Amino acid sequence: MEVETKKPFVLRILRILWTNQGAHFTELRGGAEGILSEACRKGAMENQGGSCLQTSVVEEMLSGTLVGNLVKDLGLEVGELSSRGAQVVSKDNKLPLQLHINTGDLLLSEPLDREELCGSNEPCVLHFQVLMKNPLQILQVELQVRDINDNSPVFLEKEMVLEIPENSPVGAVFLLESATDLDVGTNAVKNYVISQSSHFHITIRVNPDGRKYPELVLDKALDYEEERELSLILTALDGGIPPKSGTALVRVEVIDINDNSPEFEHMFYEVKIPENSILGSLVITASAWDLDSGINGEVSYTFSHASEDIQKTFAINKNSGEIRLIEYLDFETTESYSIIVKATDRGGLFGKSTVRIQVIDVNDNSPEIAVSSFISPVPENSPDTLVMIFSIQDKDSGENSRMVCSIPEDLPFVLKSSIENYYHLETEGALDRESRAEYNITITVTDMGTPRLTTQHTITVQVSDVNDNAPSFTQTSYTLFVQENNSPALHIGTISATDSDSGSNAHITYSLLPTHDPQLALSSLISINADNGQLFALRALDYEALQTFEFRHRLLVAVKDNGDPPRSASVTLHVLVVDGFSQT
Repeated sequence: MEVETKKPFVLRILRILWTNQGAHFTELRGGAEGILSEACRKGAMENQGGSCLQTSVVEEMLSGTLVGNLVKDLGLEVGELSSRGAQVVSKDNKLPLQLHINTGDLLLSEPLDREELCGSNEPCVLHFQVLMKNPLQILQVELQVRDINDNSPVFLEKEMVLEIPENSPVGAVFLLESATDLDVGTNAVKNYVISQSSHFHITIRVNPDGRKYPELVLDKALDYEEERELSLILTALDGGIPPKSGTALVRVEVIDINDNSPEFEHMFYEVKIPENSILGSLVITASAWDLDSGINGEVSYTFSHASEDIQKTFAINKNSGEIRLIEYLDFETTESYSIIVKATDRGGLFGKSTVRIQVIDVNDNSPEIAVSSFISPVPENSPDTLVMIFSIQDKDSGENSRMVCSIPEDLPFVLKSSIENYYHLETEGALDRESRAEYNITITVTDMGTPRLTTQHTITVQVSDVNDNAPSFTQTSYTLFVQENNSPALHIGTISATDSDSGSNAHITYSLLPTHDPQLALSSLISINADNGQLFALRALDYEALQTFEFRHRLLVAVKDNGDPPRSASVTLHVLVVDGFSQT
């Protein structure tokens, strides 16, 4: 059978807010309004009656810091988390939290570094789930890690060299390398200042992505003969309180008489490249020309404002402008790159163009299975028993990430989908241990990419015994012959019974049921071994005295097992005493 994750429409929304020592929880059920992140919104909208909890914590807080309290937030009774088997889980099983099951407190288990967790991404959100088994409920939880100003701006190049022609007009603008700051938001780079100079001042340019870049503006014409080089200190300041800073040296080399800047064929290039492209692949050629002649018309190409990630992934030929791949791409890590290419002539003038590289996803990630709960053995005769809870994920995107989950059809189990790629495995009706005591179940997850990738996970489910079978004798009745005048304690035969259950449920005990004839003292004549069913004549039997016993009476032998409650059976036993005279 195959089951795909379904996405029911959302019917309602409920928001619950509370504050406790800086911890803030928000719970939302159903709708798509409010301040939900996209992931939390999706988890709420896809699950009718589902919920999403949000809380936040400042990075670098000590272990043991209170994040929230599930008992208060969910309106539960003290001890309900424990009785419902609550646990905090995540897809990769790496949680910086610990849940106190008795109080409901969620505490940090280690200090969090926002930059290590999320880099420059904002907001920085960790996703996990609260799983309650009885009854089954899965809650989506988001923990937002808020930034503090714990990083200073840093220039990748500690010295920048600008070659500026002496005939550059007042007001000319020259690009400077920007600083990077691992912090985000108000703690990121906010401003640039430069040491006092009569020739230059700094302006700030804000790109569409929000990043700020410094530009050097010429205030006073340069004179090569008067001053061939100027040294300036560029300082980057972040928005923290107090602000942190980083510096770089800007060295201006004055040159002259080069009045044409290189120009690119296009101001914007866009190219798509599969993530499995081989190293050395040509991505694009960004070419420019310069109307000047001689050495002033010779153009060289470089990346401008290139991050460390861009520099280690791509290389540009300084003579031709060819951009080639020097590191393997990973769509799941970075989907696109935006590169500023600068063409500079020998006179120091330059032109720039932007190259956008779109990484195309290929199906290079197999589905993953994460088991949250597994129960074995499963008692027989129990219908619709929950066996396993698990989730699946595929790190690819689009059709490559869509998955189908299935189990073999010839097994008495059913696979049901929950929310957000969660599944649970149940028994389909009652199991019979006597028919089959063990099942090997292979869970298969296949994505819809080309080629399709498959992951399998096999579990072994044991079936525990229930005392549902009574003992059974090997014969419908037994007849034993005993010659009179036998020796006392003579073994005269054996009664045998079996029980198809196991363990104590199959351990049987033999006994003789009392007769209804008060003249027949059965216990003084015959005994049976309770463990193995062996029968013994306790004393010498007299044919003439026991003719009545021989011809008119029968014995009942009973067995019962040690189950709870025990089961029993009985069988008829005929004991015939043979006349000693007739045997001579």
